[in-house]
Amino acid sequence: MGRKKLKLFILVSEDWSFLSHRLSLAQSAINTNFDVTVFTKVNKLEEKIKEKGINVINVNFVRTSKFPLIDILNIIKLVFIFRREKPDIVHNVALKTILIGSIAGLFVKNSTIVNAFTGLGYAFSSNQFLAKIIRLFIKPIFYSLTRKCNYWSIFQNSDDFNLFNSLGLIEQERSVIIRGSGVDTNEFLQTVDINNIPVVMLASRMLWDKGVEEFVKAAKRAHEEKLKAKFILVGDADKDNPMSIPISTIMQWTNEAYVAWEGHCNDMPKKLSDASIVCLPSYREGLPKVLLEAAAIGRPLIGTDVPGCREIVRNGENGILVKLKDVDSLYEAIKLLVSNQQMRQSMGKRSREIVESELSSDIINLQTIELYKRTKNISS
Repeated sequence: MGRKKLKLFILVSEDWSFLSHRLSLAQSAINTNFDVTVFTKVNKLEEKIKEKGINVINVNFVRTSKFPLIDILNIIKLVFIFRREKPDIVHNVALKTILIGSIAGLFVKNSTIVNAFTGLGYAFSSNQFLAKIIRLFIKPIFYSLTRKCNYWSIFQNSDDFNLFNSLGLIEQERSVIIRGSGVDTNEFLQTVDINNIPVVMLASRMLWDKGVEEFVKAAKRAHEEKLKAKFILVGDADKDNPMSIPISTIMQWTNEAYVAWEGHCNDMPKKLSDASIVCLPSYREGLPKVLLEAAAIGRPLIGTDVPGCREIVRNGENGILVKLKDVDSLYEAIKLLVSNQQMRQSMGKRSREIVESELSSDIINLQTIELYKRTKNISS
């Protein structure tokens, strides 16, 4: 007779984010004898998730801090469900969901709470006044929660781990580094860049702190210096994020004809294959999935020398690290790669090798499931 299935609850803010970043983990968990339920804000993708053998419970998660009453109601809803269903493991993804899921987890016995920090989010990465106020409130909450022996933390890079450790917000012996959510190397196949004129692509949500403005300024300079390259922005605006760039601003940039904006994309393997160079001059990351995916496709990368980007961009090896908020540094890196096809090819080849050996979804999923087993004292 087989071992009893363990109940795994995964809390993710929105259904598209679950499908993009955590579906592969959920499927691996099912294959390892877990019964998986995802708690998420359902938009249009509920049936697509259920088709994969995953239970879905709709929770009206809001990513802003403007609706505390909704957050409180969500906590109450989760407490009732947790107490009734008695999950073995609750895996909370990203800062806001971590807070809600962790507080709800206080009211159930024998559940392991695994908190996955996918970067430090607006509250810890911004110096805006609102972010400082939020930090003031949530630090003591984290401090009290992480002292409990059934609470574990996952960080995507050593910088975030070291910061939380120095602030006393985690227990070191119950904290691990698992680098990102991995990338499916069978879906993101290595391809050959066939562009006659190199295409430089930034693919992310249209947020100031993703370095979009710096990218546009570098594109303008390339236009002025007659550098033969095309510059493309891919990704939606994100009105729920305090760092969202107004659509009017993006339209103004595109009207000036230095960059094209292609909006949301449902086929990232194809879209990234259209690029010659993939660039993310972000201010801080957990581990940016778009750079992982671009590396799997076999593209050279340009990223900022900041936490998260350093995990996948190895300077001079598979890409170039540039200075934070520095348009000159960014432009010089773009110019170097645009002008050197052989460098692009060799760096792109190395990108694929790094993903295959360290950062594929198979490797990351195995590390996460091993952590689940460790928290429940289950031998592999």
